Amino acid sequence: MKILFTGGGTGGHIFPIIAIARDLQNYYLEANFQNDLQLFFIGPKGEISLTELTQEGIKVKIILAGKVRRYFTILSFFQNIIDVLFKIPLGIIQAFFYVFFLAPDVIFSKGGYGSIPAIIAGRLLGTPIFIHESDAMRGLANRFSHRFALEIFTSFSLEETEHFPREKMISVGNPIRQRLLEIFLEGDKEESKKLFQITGEKPLILFLGGSQGAQRINDVIYQSLNDLLTDFEIIHQAGPKNFKEAQSLSEVIINESLKRNYHLYPFLNETELARAMVLADLIISRAGSGSIFEIAAFGKPSILIPLFESAQNHQLENAYLFSEKGACLVIEEANLTPHFLLDRLRYLFSHPSRLKEMGEKAQYFARPKSSQVIASYIIEYLTK
Repeated sequence: MKILFTGGGTGGHIFPIIAIARDLQNYYLEANFQNDLQLFFIGPKGEISLTELTQEGIKVKIILAGKVRRYFTILSFFQNIIDVLFKIPLGIIQAFFYVFFLAPDVIFSKGGYGSIPAIIAGRLLGTPIFIHESDAMRGLANRFSHRFALEIFTSFSLEETEHFPREKMISVGNPIRQRLLEIFLEGDKEESKKLFQITGEKPLILFLGGSQGAQRINDVIYQSLNDLLTDFEIIHQAGPKNFKEAQSLSEVIINESLKRNYHLYPFLNETELARAMVLADLIISRAGSGSIFEIAAFGKPSILIPLFESAQNHQLENAYLFSEKGACLVIEEANLTPHFLLDRLRYLFSHPSRLKEMGEKAQYFARPKSSQVIASYIIEYLTK
């Protein structure tokens, strides 16, 4: 039994694939199938895809993948020409040969520009295709791919998700790695405090910028770092690309007496993220679907700062749908100033009942079994 995954190269595409792959492996072992389960991934080169997927026993095939940038600059104009005329056609040819020789039983796409070559190759070769749409506003890749899909899994409800054929849609939530939830539910605060060397003297805020970091959020943190650390303890995931800069700036900015309240990381691995969630009194994050559904599963209050340049403003749409449930506050980037952020934080922590209510309402939004539902659909299709 061969299953081929595809998708963009960010954590928002890769971690849900890992969640589904693990549940597929669990179903496979429990059912004691006789033939081997083989898992593959085709997509663009990315540090996360290479390391994280390989560790899960998923064989990675790297292809060229181009994207169409829907903003105009001189640079984007020439990048689009290169991608459309060279990268995309070459990627499709690469994917065609990989899919032809792998002969997968099914293709599962998490969307993103990196999924298009494998989807086209799968369609040409008659391979069954399933796709998942993370966001309320469907992405450009899934706008193209949905016509070839047998089923379209969605993170948000059918009413909240834009313009897919209803007869194909199944609302399941965004897949979450179950190991995160297991560590979180263990709730070992003392072990978590030791891991991060948390003092526990002040409320703890977890800043998450996604797998790629969030430079604008980082900039606001730097501008108000001493004020933040006076009132709060902070775990800050700055992003691998931004880590050295964050390290250098924080060393210069932070008053010596406050340094023990600041815990800086380039990226939080699975265990670190779950343990940070155990300790966090509030999470400040981008508004990718993966982040929202993890926050919801952990029942944590949050402030979401949607990425301004996200395709179709999908992060803005995601954030406000979550906010409508009373689960978070939304600060748009145009309003993100050090003073405004500090004001919102001080307001929330002076109203603990509000924080508690946000966490409870976040849990109503949670769909922690999403990966298991998708895995069961795939297994049922392959074994019927």
